[in-house]
Amino acid sequence: MIGMTRHLRRTALLTAVSVLAGLALTTAPTTATAAGPHTLARQALPNQAPSLRELPEPPDAVKARELLGDLVVADEDDVPGYSRAKFPHWVTQYGTCDTREVVLQRDGQDVVQDDQCRSVSGTWYSEYDGLTIDSASRIDIDHIVPLKEAWRSGASEWSTPERRAFANDLTDSQLIAVSAGSNRAKGDKDPGNWKPPLQSYWCTYSRAWISVKATYQLTANPAETAALSQMLDTCTT
Repeated sequence: MIGMTRHLRRTALLTAVSVLAGLALTTAPTTATAAGPHTLARQALPNQAPSLRELPEPPDAVKARELLGDLVVADEDDVPGYSRAKFPHWVTQYGTCDTREVVLQRDGQDVVQDDQCRSVSGTWYSEYDGLTIDSASRIDIDHIVPLKEAWRSGASEWSTPERRAFANDLTDSQLIAVSAGSNRAKGDKDPGNWKPPLQSYWCTYSRAWISVKATYQLTANPAETAALSQMLDTCTT
């Protein structure tokens, strides 16, 4: 019964993601001619209403602690068979823009993209380590809950379409543009083994992690849940 319930909930989530992807097509930014003759710019307008492409806000600390208490706590073995190829990314979101480019545009300032949707200029603030970076080549798009962490906490049982939805999720607090160095230092570690160097970001990070694990019904190990509880203690509201 539990397995059937999880399957139905994941199926419903995939349906929702598909609907949102369709809506994103209608809210894709317009293209404007930039200074160069062969360059196109896509920039958010001041005071623009929130769109589906803006960073989703994770639940507040009270709700996150409630969700943390509901997570299934279990030891997470290194389940064999993992490959990043089993989580297809980055997929096309609209036009020539894939998931990476959408997040780069969303999380950056004054981002200019060319006619292939590649970010050719802009600045990005890395929430993990406080660095301001002016080149997209030095930015990674981090999965808050890493792909391998998801694999060993439940995703190994998912279908490829389910893993694709997870790896390209713009609906939940799962994708963020950060410095390549901080992303690679994190690797596939959970909060029991790695936390953002900036303690001021622990509150948001833990809320986002818990939200993703709850949404996708992934398990958490004891050290992970203890670390998440500690990080939630840094929330001021």
